[in-house]
Amino acid sequence: MGPVSQRVAVVGAGLSGASCAQALLDHGVAVDLIERGRAPGGRMASPTVQGRRVDVGAAYFTAKEPLFSAVVDRWVTDGLARPWTDAFDVFSSDGHRRSEGPMRYATPDGLRSLVRATLPAEVRLTTEVGSLDELDHDAVVLAMPDPQAARLAPDAADWVSYEPVIAVAAGWERHCWQLPDAAFVNDDPDIAFVADDGSRRGDGAAVLVAHTTAQRARAHLENPPGAAAPVLEALRRALGVDVEPQWTHAHRWTFAKPSGTHGDDAFGLTSLGGRPLGLCGDSWCPSGAPRVESAWLSGRALGVALAGRLR
Repeated sequence: MGPVSQRVAVVGAGLSGASCAQALLDHGVAVDLIERGRAPGGRMASPTVQGRRVDVGAAYFTAKEPLFSAVVDRWVTDGLARPWTDAFDVFSSDGHRRSEGPMRYATPDGLRSLVRATLPAEVRLTTEVGSLDELDHDAVVLAMPDPQAARLAPDAADWVSYEPVIAVAAGWERHCWQLPDAAFVNDDPDIAFVADDGSRRGDGAAVLVAHTTAQRARAHLENPPGAAAPVLEALRRALGVDVEPQWTHAHRWTFAKPSGTHGDDAFGLTSLGGRPLGLCGDSWCPSGAPRVESAWLSGRALGVALAGRLR
């Protein structure tokens, strides 16, 4: 395939941005990948906490669509990902049960490692884009949660709102709970999900990561560490964890998950200021609920469509 002279700015180096950038490059389009954070990954964040990678963003991923399933198979073959579990516990006011579902995949080195494996080129980190006028590219892609994209292009789409989450990780000297893998926690005012990170990562560490409810997160957006105490109390209620942890770490996600979707649209592609403007991310998910898979598929589909328009 011959080279394309146009140059595209992909703003956001999460999984959808990385997937979009790779698709553009596959079709001969030059790409500048721009990320305002200190590291790529977006909401697939795996910071080092107490000397160990901890997944504080997306908890796991599933693979349903053939295109993404093929990518996951390569990740597994390369040792980047592994099948984790197809059953979660469920705690609710009705009691405790075990619920089977699709295979959930996890990673030995944190989910961010999958974004790094998808990145096609160098990323311009810690680069804040305050206005699209700052970019002199032939086209721009906004690969980020809708509220952030709306700040840069208010009229580009019918934006959906996002709910906040605070992820609280906590470490103990040894396991003091009975939880094989992870659990959904229903009817609780403080937590909605909790994962045994040692099981998830495969190293057996006595670390839990709990995701708050949106209600609890909103109460602590200005002070995320303040969510640790109510989360630990919720873990006592749900799992019977009555031992104080050796450490806690709280991570704020102001825009954690979409409260809606863009219906049947896998991406957005419009024009702004006389040049193409693309939109992608997990809120663009015609195949089902927002998830890691939908972010990858959205970015990939947009990259292919945008390359076709530029040609």
